[in-house]
Amino acid sequence: MLELSRRSQVAIGIVLVLLVAMTRGSHFSLVNLPSASWAVFFLAGVLLKPRWVFPLLFLQTTFMDIMSVGWTNAGHHCMTVAYWMLLPAYAALWFGGRLYARWHREQLSSLLVLIPTVLTSALVCQLFSSGGFYFFSGRYDNPTFPGMLERIVTYYPQYLSSMALYVGAATVIYIVLRVYALREAQQGRQA
Repeated sequence: MLELSRRSQVAIGIVLVLLVAMTRGSHFSLVNLPSASWAVFFLAGVLLKPRWVFPLLFLQTTFMDIMSVGWTNAGHHCMTVAYWMLLPAYAALWFGGRLYARWHREQLSSLLVLIPTVLTSALVCQLFSSGGFYFFSGRYDNPTFPGMLERIVTYYPQYLSSMALYVGAATVIYIVLRVYALREAQQGRQA
């Protein structure tokens, strides 16, 4: 299981909030990075213990979406009653992160658990977000199960690749920091 100091968790929390702010649509960001929202919810589940982090991140993403609609009158296509399907969608990512945090061991074989956990969490998220929009937004006449599957096949790889980019980068940073900390601890014992 991951055990991070309170100070580390605060620093990670700040980075995750900033990452959402920098990448959630082109309305707020100075550079056009792929959205980190999915990865942020997953990583928050993995790295941050307080449960209140999830609603805080959800409020941040919702506020940013509402402000983008008000400021630029863009994105209103997605702002329907189906928007609330993002709540269980993001919860699936956060819960997947929580599960992985429990399964994590300080060994490279943890990647064999991380990868399917990311894939599964992202798929459940996609089912809620894309499927929810397809069935409940009112934008599609006569939605069908095959029609939803077509949306999943279209959008899941794109969202998964963005999530994998950020989770992969976080994994590399985590490994580098752990190796550095172990070296420091080893040198401290030798001195």
